[in-house]
Amino acid sequence: MKKIFLLLAATTLFWSCKTNLNNQSSKQEIQVNINLKEIKNDKVLVTLAPPKITSEEITYSMPKIIPGTYSIDNYGKYVDDFKAFDKKGNLLAVTKTDDNSWSIKNAKALTKISYWVNDTFDSEKGTEFGEGDIFSPAGSNILADKNILLNTHCFVGYFSNLTTNPYKLNVSHPSQLWGATSMTDRDTSDTSDVFITSKYSELVENPIMYAKPNFTTFTVDGMEILISVYSPTGKITAESITPAMKTVMTAQKKFLGNINTTKKYSVLLYLSDIEGQDAHGFGALEHPTSTTVVFPEVIPIDQLSEQMKDVVSHEFFHIVTPLTIHSKEIQFFDYNAPKMSQHLWLYEGVTEYFANLFQINQDLISEEEFYSRIAVKIERASTLNDYMPFTTMSANVLQSPYKEQYLNVYEKGTLIGMCIDLIIREKSNGEKGILDLMHQLSQEYGITKPFDDNELFDKITERTYPEVGTFLKTHVSGPTPIPYNDYLAKVGVTTTTVKVVAPIFIKGQSPYINIIPETKEIIVLPEIELNDFFKELNLKGNDIILSINNTNYNLDNIYDLLNESQNWKENDIITVKIKRDGKEQQIKGKVKLPYEDQETFKPTDNSKEKLKNAWLKG
Repeated sequence: MKKIFLLLAATTLFWSCKTNLNNQSSKQEIQVNINLKEIKNDKVLVTLAPPKITSEEITYSMPKIIPGTYSIDNYGKYVDDFKAFDKKGNLLAVTKTDDNSWSIKNAKALTKISYWVNDTFDSEKGTEFGEGDIFSPAGSNILADKNILLNTHCFVGYFSNLTTNPYKLNVSHPSQLWGATSMTDRDTSDTSDVFITSKYSELVENPIMYAKPNFTTFTVDGMEILISVYSPTGKITAESITPAMKTVMTAQKKFLGNINTTKKYSVLLYLSDIEGQDAHGFGALEHPTSTTVVFPEVIPIDQLSEQMKDVVSHEFFHIVTPLTIHSKEIQFFDYNAPKMSQHLWLYEGVTEYFANLFQINQDLISEEEFYSRIAVKIERASTLNDYMPFTTMSANVLQSPYKEQYLNVYEKGTLIGMCIDLIIREKSNGEKGILDLMHQLSQEYGITKPFDDNELFDKITERTYPEVGTFLKTHVSGPTPIPYNDYLAKVGVTTTTVKVVAPIFIKGQSPYINIIPETKEIIVLPEIELNDFFKELNLKGNDIILSINNTNYNLDNIYDLLNESQNWKENDIITVKIKRDGKEQQIKGKVKLPYEDQETFKPTDNSKEKLKNAWLKG
């Protein structure tokens, strides 16, 4: 899963993710009906008919956690008015045993349960995910006749001991709404969809987004790609982001080669009205055959396309890990008492590494940009606990002090993948890399065959080199920090410092401007050292920015200002209207961009150029 938080002009990327398996079952199916035609108070009615129950008591549960989010979310908290009935319509005794579970007495007589489901978007309070809010791409939206983001785990639970029974899901919906999903609709009606999955975990891994049709489809190397968009104002269309998606996914398929685990892949993009009571957890959550994405609608289309490229490329690579290559902890995931795998470095780290490596491999970014991304990840990893064994953190990621280090799976986890790649390249004289290892592991394991957590390092070492095994035991299961410069030197790459343009209105995580709540006006913060942009125009602390280049700005369109400032060039003519000490004045001048030092890498050893090129282009 990919988390994105917008702090003024800075877009800081964080991550997190998801999984699944497949298997056919001849057991009695569980029939579920979700009624989207009669939504009441932003609630949806769910009814469920179980197979014949043979025990006197049975428990029905909503997930406490889903694979990939790595946080306790308790989806049962969004369920109201839970009831159980016998075949005559009489109520059976029900006891709620915890946030997510209901115990049903006289279960042999059970023929139906019903309950109402609240959406999660309306209740977001701005708390960190796992601490109150559910990460939006893992949540739900219920907006009658307009949009229902139907992440199935938000609406449908499971009976104890019946998780491997097939599910038949019937969704009744208004005719103007169309359900975008990677599942196959077995009903040709305009107002009813029927989906069948082999078991509960397969249902959970297949989200559906209902909205007025706004989608495109295209095919890449035999894989059908669906891009579906919900835009509250209608200004963002699927067609507008499809070119970027097609470019990136074509390159990804070419990079992966013969790893091909799915014939259809869906990208479900929900655009949020951030000024209303709506989703604020921006990013994405991957599934084996789809990705749910949530972004604010205010992002300009060119920036939205660029951010979608980075987000979706990460999620798409999860078709390698953990869809194809995963442990028993994932294959047999317990939604209410999960045991976590030791190998988040593989599921998230290698995935994020591929999401960056393929872009230089397929000429989507420059070599300099790739080195810059690696440098940023090293810097971010340095702010986290570099001595905590990665496998220990992964296995205990749901509890402190390990969960506070989770974000390192996208920073140090990426770098672990890079170092393994560099070792393999060096030992094979450039002939092989980590992608070859993933091919080998996918052939030995696969969607239905998991590995044993404790055996993975030995399996990897057998297929590569002793040096890889030493690295894994020393730097992944051990507490020793990784000397990144030593590994990059293997391909002739060393550190350097360059000057880069810094954001105009923010430095790191600290803004130069703020909002006056009472008036919504933008004010220059006092008592801080302003950058060259402010100094050149003689802007001062407590100045109120009213307009720039004849466009008025305040809280309502501050994102427009932040986005527009990224297009300004050195010495552009600029006019700023301000209010200083209660008096308005106009300042005319030129843009002077702020710069900052950034550590990055560059190739310096020509004798290793062939090996470097094999790493980046092989």
